[in-house]
Amino acid sequence: MKSHVYNIFDDVSETKFPGFKKAIWLECTQERGEIIFVPSGWFHQVHNLEDTVSINHNWFNGYNLSWVWDLLLRDYNEAKEYIEDIRDICDDFEGLCQRNLAANTGMNFYDFFIFLTRFFLANTFQLYNLPEAYSDSVWNLPPVVHTFVLNLVYIRKIASRMKSVGVLAGNDSLCLDVRKTLDDPLFLEMSMDLSRTYGMIHEEQNLIGYPRNALVDFGEFNYCICNPEDLVKFMDYAVVKLSGNCSKGSILLHELDDTFPLCQS
Repeated sequence: MKSHVYNIFDDVSETKFPGFKKAIWLECTQERGEIIFVPSGWFHQVHNLEDTVSINHNWFNGYNLSWVWDLLLRDYNEAKEYIEDIRDICDDFEGLCQRNLAANTGMNFYDFFIFLTRFFLANTFQLYNLPEAYSDSVWNLPPVVHTFVLNLVYIRKIASRMKSVGVLAGNDSLCLDVRKTLDDPLFLEMSMDLSRTYGMIHEEQNLIGYPRNALVDFGEFNYCICNPEDLVKFMDYAVVKLSGNCSKGSILLHELDDTFPLCQS
């Protein structure tokens, strides 16, 4: 909080926070049983009018994936530094670092990696099962389609960053079998929930929650994803299938060109 204003009603230094006086904020009173949604990237300040029990639920999506990864990497380096003096006598130093990271931050690299993979698959299947009524023109696509595409872009960028720092490299103990994942009832439930949620947000009721076609096509691709490098390779493979072998008429290329090199002509 050192770089942020803690109380907007204090005498805030214009020198330290230039432009603060031009800031605009919204004020409201939250009653019992009500929920307030704070969009990603927004700050909020709370003043309790009386004794209050408030439950905060933090989540992440494509937009703030980079912040989550930055937090995990920073906390990991800190956790590793704390126990560096026992590295030589520890049988599984990296495993201990990951356990400490999960205890302190709520998840570790393994948890985040599995989430990224499943989140990518779920978004891919939504795109794979777009209703035939949708136009092939990128300019006529509904907003929900752009949301799915941007999720893929964000996920690949984070997977590439994880790969660049060697996260989970050489660790074959954690392998996610694509075919088994597709058959996992929990994954299918997640995909359907994703469809319903985005359908409600964008008032788009024609989405298909159950990835029938993709189950057939991707289920034939016998692949185990064990690290970020594997994930990046599989993502490129999946996007090629989605974009019709990168034909110029693909509705995806407009958004994916800069992120997925296999789709560049």
